[in-house]
Amino acid sequence: MAGAGVRDILIEGPWRHRDIAANGVRFHVTLGLSTTPDRTLVLLLHGFGEFWWAWRHQIPALDQAGFGVAAMDLRGYGASDKTPRGYDPQTTAADLAGVIRSLGHSEAILVGHDWGGMAGWATAALAPAQVRAMVSIAAPHPLSFPWRAALRQLMFFQLPLLPERRIMADDGAFIERLLRERAGPDSDFLSAADARHYRDALMLWPSPHCALEYQRMFVRNSVRAAGRQYRRALQPPVPGPLLSIHGQLDPLVPLTAMAAAARYVRGPHHLVSLPGVGHLPHEEAPAAVNSALLDWLTALGDPSHRAANP
Repeated sequence: MAGAGVRDILIEGPWRHRDIAANGVRFHVTLGLSTTPDRTLVLLLHGFGEFWWAWRHQIPALDQAGFGVAAMDLRGYGASDKTPRGYDPQTTAADLAGVIRSLGHSEAILVGHDWGGMAGWATAALAPAQVRAMVSIAAPHPLSFPWRAALRQLMFFQLPLLPERRIMADDGAFIERLLRERAGPDSDFLSAADARHYRDALMLWPSPHCALEYQRMFVRNSVRAAGRQYRRALQPPVPGPLLSIHGQLDPLVPLTAMAAAARYVRGPHHLVSLPGVGHLPHEEAPAAVNSALLDWLTALGDPSHRAANP
């Protein structure tokens, strides 16, 4: 059905929805039912064209394991504010740092997929005090990102208006097609109902424009002083540790690009590569991702983590 509104993407489930203010913007977050400020916070960051729903398999698993969990809609997406500007890495890092503080925490473990992983790397570089550790899913370090695989699409996204029209055409079929193409060839992702949610969320104007602005800012910053400053900030190793999760059939990100992140973290780097999985491991193989994620989080030994069933 076309013409969906924000209420249609506040899908009910074993979680709760909340709006919070951070960095001068209203953000929508989806919280675990048992999430409280005394639990270690895991902040989930979706990728391009998605929204909080991408983490529907991880929210209850993390919540039941005793972690605080919040899946946010990035600026411009889902039920968060869609501002005319603010899609550069510096603003994104300030957004995430502000969300962490607004949730009652001084730091969080960031779990980012795709461009959400880029947001995580930006926050680790520019607001390291707010980052306890990182999980990168199909999101290499920005200085090691294999841009050639996505270069044609990235260049198309730089055009004015046409990409927005492409996203909105045919009842939002673009995002469903894109997600299916990036999944492994034998994956049963994505169901018709889930595809409808993704279509509805991205068609909430001006979400298509906002989503594209992240990628446009990346290209613009390649020749701007702000971009040079950001690349310098990315060079020193960030506080670790880091878990990287890779799909062996990912058409965009090879294993070598994920492995290269080891040089950019001070702590240990653990790399998990999943067979038969494409660019969306957390949706294509949620059980395997949840197992790797929970094992790694538990091994961190964070004293503030309270097990759900001690």
